[in-house]
Amino acid sequence: MSMNPKVVFLLLLLLGCFVARADRPSRKLQKQAVAVLRAQVLAEAAWALQQEPETVTSTRSPRSAGGPHDFYSEGDYWWPDPANPAGPYVQRDGQTNPDNFVAHRLAMIRFSRIIGALASAYQLTHDAQYARHALVHLRAWFIDPATLMNPSLLYAQAISGRFTGRGIGIIDTIQLLEVAQGVLVLEPALGVNDVAGIKSWFAQYLTWLTTHPYGQDEMRAANNHGTCWVMQVAAFARLTGNQELLTFCRERYKTVLLPSQMAADGSFPLETKRTKPYGYSLFNLDAMTMICQMLSTPQDNLWTYQTADGRGIRRGIEYLYPYVRDKTAWPFLQDVMYWENWPVAQPFLVLGAVQFGNPEWFATWQRLDHQPAVPEVVRNLPVRHPLLWLP
Repeated sequence: MSMNPKVVFLLLLLLGCFVARADRPSRKLQKQAVAVLRAQVLAEAAWALQQEPETVTSTRSPRSAGGPHDFYSEGDYWWPDPANPAGPYVQRDGQTNPDNFVAHRLAMIRFSRIIGALASAYQLTHDAQYARHALVHLRAWFIDPATLMNPSLLYAQAISGRFTGRGIGIIDTIQLLEVAQGVLVLEPALGVNDVAGIKSWFAQYLTWLTTHPYGQDEMRAANNHGTCWVMQVAAFARLTGNQELLTFCRERYKTVLLPSQMAADGSFPLETKRTKPYGYSLFNLDAMTMICQMLSTPQDNLWTYQTADGRGIRRGIEYLYPYVRDKTAWPFLQDVMYWENWPVAQPFLVLGAVQFGNPEWFATWQRLDHQPAVPEVVRNLPVRHPLLWLP
């Protein structure tokens, strides 16, 4: 039976009004996020405009088995053995050794901060000066033969006396997440050849991430390392337009990450059993949220996706949010280090608030620290410029 065209038109009009009203809280929160961060972004961008590039070639450790263009880091929780000081290091899970080599990691974090700030400022103002200076740093890391970083991670999170590098070290390049997103934002103001060179670097790194045994081991990691592999591959595949990998990451989130990592109540048992259960839970939820933010499409919306028993990103945020609002209610052990430094302005709060129109999550995000200075916190907060992720 056919319907009267006028009736169909009225129904569509009413549906459109309903959708617009439903979307209004999210749009309002999105505008509020811009208002909250605008001054901070422009101040950080002013700082970034004064910075010169520092890449992996600026510093080298004598303990690295790689060359001057290879990223190198050492496992955080590994220490000299008191019983054999010259022998292989021993593990103290959750306790960071301050004497390990971290210069390359710090340089990459600095790079991420610079590109994140400049791209955010460009997004706000469309001022080409921000793009021009970002390009200086992007060329140094990805194009200039004298200073570029090799598109591989063979020597990350090495352990003295044990390993020259490990697949687990791939988590160090989560710091390139906002670099890749920054390039997408800045692309209209960058030269075609420069963009092609940058994307070529990321395409080569994606090949290494998905084919080298280190990358395959990290993909199969059962905890936040597996989550961060998907998060990185998704970010770099978006930049390079690799639809096959984007599809793979969507399916892996739905069929592997959620079923194997999130409990029915929304918690992450593989993180809560660690020596830093609170920080790791925040970190893993941030990473899963970013996967939903980057990979959702109208046809495949990961924000609303649920497993058969109802596990999904909203349940994860709803579980952890009360302990962000009031950390004293945390039902597990306190973290062995940095317990007092968490939470900060976690991206899952603001992105989740905008997505689901939740002003309470937004208010909590707004009052938390948006510019943490503790290195361990910064290292585990790769999304420091949320405006880049808000359309």
